[in-house]
Amino acid sequence: MPKQKNSSAAKKRFIVLANGRVKRGHQNKRHLLSTKETGRKRRLRQGAYVEGKQIKTVKSLVGNQD
Repeated sequence: MPKQKNSSAAKKRFIVLANGRVKRGHQNKRHLLSTKETGRKRRLRQGAYVEGKQIKTVKSLVGNQD
């Protein structure tokens, strides 16, 4: 059976940390920023972590990061 290819899109969006957690960025920070409150935009700058059952899926898509 052939090896599974890593997803280039997932490699750009997720980082697997040394402790096994997966770090991600927030959505809704690309456009229409003039209508969003400053505090909301500030919170969206911070990173977040992938939760629950999605961790296994994301790790399989990212593969071994160098």
